[in-house]
Amino acid sequence: MSESNIKQKIWKQKSAPDQALVDVLRSELNAPKLIAEMLVQRGIDSSDKVKKFFNPRIGDMHDPFLMRDMDKAIERIHLAQEKNEGVLIFGDYDVDGTTSVALAYSFFKDKFDTIDYYIPDRYKEGYGISTDGIDYAKANGLSLIIALDCGIRSMDKIEYATSLGIDFIICDHHLPGKEIPAAAAVLDPKRGDCDYPFKELAGCGIGLKLAQAYSQVNGLDEREYLQYLDFATLSVASDIVPIVDENRIIAHFGLKIINQQPRIGLQKLIEVSVNKEELSISDLVFYLGPRINAAGRMDDAKSAVRMLIAENVDTANKYASELQTQNETRKLVDQKITADFQEIIANNSDLLKHKTHVFYKEDWHKGVVGIAASRAIELYYRPTIILTKSGDGMLAGSARSVKGFDVHAALEKCSQHLEQFGGHMYAAGMTMKIENLDAFREAFEKVGEEMLTPEMLIPKVYYDAEMDIASVDDKMLSIVNKMAPFGPANMTPVFFASGLKDDGSGKIIGKTEEHIRLNIKRDNDSLAAVGFGMADKLADIKKASSFEACFQINENIFRGNRSIQLMLKDARPTIDA
Repeated sequence: MSESNIKQKIWKQKSAPDQALVDVLRSELNAPKLIAEMLVQRGIDSSDKVKKFFNPRIGDMHDPFLMRDMDKAIERIHLAQEKNEGVLIFGDYDVDGTTSVALAYSFFKDKFDTIDYYIPDRYKEGYGISTDGIDYAKANGLSLIIALDCGIRSMDKIEYATSLGIDFIICDHHLPGKEIPAAAAVLDPKRGDCDYPFKELAGCGIGLKLAQAYSQVNGLDEREYLQYLDFATLSVASDIVPIVDENRIIAHFGLKIINQQPRIGLQKLIEVSVNKEELSISDLVFYLGPRINAAGRMDDAKSAVRMLIAENVDTANKYASELQTQNETRKLVDQKITADFQEIIANNSDLLKHKTHVFYKEDWHKGVVGIAASRAIELYYRPTIILTKSGDGMLAGSARSVKGFDVHAALEKCSQHLEQFGGHMYAAGMTMKIENLDAFREAFEKVGEEMLTPEMLIPKVYYDAEMDIASVDDKMLSIVNKMAPFGPANMTPVFFASGLKDDGSGKIIGKTEEHIRLNIKRDNDSLAAVGFGMADKLADIKKASSFEACFQINENIFRGNRSIQLMLKDARPTIDA
């Protein structure tokens, strides 16, 4: 059993909604107060917004030509067709990048005589547009590159490509720098001069908008691009973008495709990875996404693309199995790194007093250090950096952070010890000379001491509202389910209840004996509840006269039987018990 120094989390209720708006919504919808409050908390504060929220429509997707340079992109594609140019689809090695490539390649493959795709090698080329990729295009006579999920800051690479007679269409969703690359077209809603109404599309979403624009101009049936909503949904889930507005429409209809008519590659990946009748966004995040990512982490991300675009069972089986094997290897590597830094902590317990953790071992796998840093956060809840050897005299690593701590800003304060770094508030990457490790570790801890408060080092459980456990019923479950798909900006509702009692059958479950299963007594029945990683709480719950919990309402399907089940986020003896 893995051990954590996190014994108790802080529970906080989300900001109370405007009661005037709640009252108006209750009146308009004839809805229970609890439901109206949760909707208003999410910005769904009018009957029109409620209608769009519960009934997403393809027709509510935005006009792709509202995106700056979309007209230029379509013109450049038409020119390539007229001149019979070869086209290269270029994308990153993660889920967003590989799904983007799969979408664009599949959509355009019958529209060009010569078309190919390229995923850079994570270790040889690194992130983003690469010189090797441009050279590949040149060597193969491909004079137009459509780059997805990268490129917005690749000014030098675009200049290099131009010098070789190669044009770029950039489809990106990252923040641009001070300059925009001099490409034939640059599609990015986050451009300061772009008026596109929704700024939070994933990279694959930008590719979808390009396909939508092409379809509209050329009079194609909308099914030509809508068939790829499954790819776009995988990217929405795995890239952790807000599931609101256009992303909600994409995820709603994309999940229907995945669950009802999965393409052969995804079907085979589902068969080897998850045993469920119906997949949610969460399932894509925890089952499909890691397997697609594993290709780029452990070997070659092209195998993920090959699986996604497979057109026959044998090919789909081959690459789905390959991804499954790579993910199993990734998990073993992840477990080894986790065990290693747990041993480091065990041998130096003073590290638990530190506000930050910087772990290093020269043989850790470079492709897994980011996952390992997240694992360390789960165990110790400290801003964490995992480093490994990367070439002669160099270290490379990934940082992950806790809520409220800007790890990118922290790295800026330590930049004198770094060769390169980049990222955002909660995740970043960096390289440094090995001789700078001790000085960097000291500087990073000093920044942590300056920026971190004691409360920031205690994980939080945020709940939407307090509710009576007796009100958990099929009707409530149905309403909650209708609020899906869940994700950032529309998280699965979490509730708080007190005065709970186990019927005495509570027990530890799971192969690793880390989880618990309870049966919570009610007036006329009991309600099953499962808590992952909560085995250490069972004894206190059983001893207490009552306990309180934060939980989600879920549907459990076992051998064809459906029942309501609570997914515990945290539990503790009732404070006044």
